[in-house]
Amino acid sequence: MALHIVLVEPEIHYNTGNIARTCAITGSVLHLVKPLGFEVTDRHLKRAGLDYWPYVSIEYHDSFDQFLEEYAGRRMHLATTKGPRLYTEAEYRDEDMILFGKESAGLPRPFIEARKDMALRIPMSEDTRARSLNLSNSVAVIVFEALRQLGFPGME
Repeated sequence: MALHIVLVEPEIHYNTGNIARTCAITGSVLHLVKPLGFEVTDRHLKRAGLDYWPYVSIEYHDSFDQFLEEYAGRRMHLATTKGPRLYTEAEYRDEDMILFGKESAGLPRPFIEARKDMALRIPMSEDTRARSLNLSNSVAVIVFEALRQLGFPGME
């Protein structure tokens, strides 16, 4: 039983390292879709994930199109500030994929529009000057809601 966390063209190594750590402690599979904004061997990336890297189940994909072709037919939740539903309103299932876009632009707009029924958002203050939560924080918030719904499988 596992969730799949998909980072589409992540740009910031610290975020990806923190997300890798979250995946390791939750038993989630991490998918990194290229191009990446950093080298996987980057010392900052390794430091952000600390000693959790051996425990991360990770898959690399050469492009977003290649990823979509490989996983066609799978349930994919789209994390976006443009989502019509709150992340808590989704019903998560074993093996669901949760997609997050790059820090500067999110997921491609046409991709979201074509799958609006699977687009989710985290509520934020209308008064905020920030565009959204940090990517690694957003992943943690949504992953733990999904795991809560699933009964925290394999966790104590």
